[in-house]
Amino acid sequence: MNMVKTGMLIAAMTALFMGVGFMLGGEAGMLIALLIAAGMNFFAYWNSDKMVLRMYGAREVDETTAPDFVRIVRQLAENAGLPMPRTFIIETDQPNAFATGRNPENGAVAATTGLLRMLTPEEVAGVMAHELAHIKNRDTLIMTITATIAGAISMLANFAIFFGGNRNNPLGIVGVILMMILAPLAAALVQMAISRTREYSADAEGAAICGRPQWLASALKKIEQGAKRIDNTPAENNPATAHMFIINPLHAHKRDSLFSTHPATANRVAKLMEMAGMAGMKVKSPWG
Repeated sequence: MNMVKTGMLIAAMTALFMGVGFMLGGEAGMLIALLIAAGMNFFAYWNSDKMVLRMYGAREVDETTAPDFVRIVRQLAENAGLPMPRTFIIETDQPNAFATGRNPENGAVAATTGLLRMLTPEEVAGVMAHELAHIKNRDTLIMTITATIAGAISMLANFAIFFGGNRNNPLGIVGVILMMILAPLAAALVQMAISRTREYSADAEGAAICGRPQWLASALKKIEQGAKRIDNTPAENNPATAHMFIINPLHAHKRDSLFSTHPATANRVAKLMEMAGMAGMKVKSPWG
């Protein structure tokens, strides 16, 4: 169901792009904006994992340097039928984690020192299962597609500012002005809605991977409390990366809203605890 919703949101953003393209740039402007945005995001798709890991000073670890953490990730990757991802630790007191990589063969997961210190091994397993779900679901690719379309819409709006837009649309100059203001906002809202949908999907898939939804539910509550109290300076300096983390590192909104990249933690926990009541979700412990 979440994948269907994601598909519908991407279709809505594509339709928005087509409409904005005609209103603001005509057919030629629409094509130019799409090509430029696609080129920028093609570069980001191939290099964003290296860039974001470097941005957060992530340190790659193995069985020698972080044996317990790596063992958990390895067992979960086997459960998920995924290749072993590169595994990183980020030196920050805020408990949090994210996944990156353009496909499962190039996946990477990162956890903060705060997360590894504050959470139990079971809760760490729940979190890393969620991140592996992002890799399995190819959410990086999905978000790259939406970023491409959203970027093209923003560029069309910029074209309208400098070149006056396509005034041959049914609303004339009024339509151009409205689209200049509203189109980028609408694209951002759809992009955030897709991000929230992928978080719910990763929660459900992660619960299946680790076999204990309550582990992730418990972890989410602890991470949210930690994120409210402890700053993540690199994230504050690079807010565009906030959507990557399992919990908003910028002191997340208390409830679902149009402008939130993450669902409300209480809603996520409720869904996970509902899953925990279902039978047959038991697997071997990641560290047993």
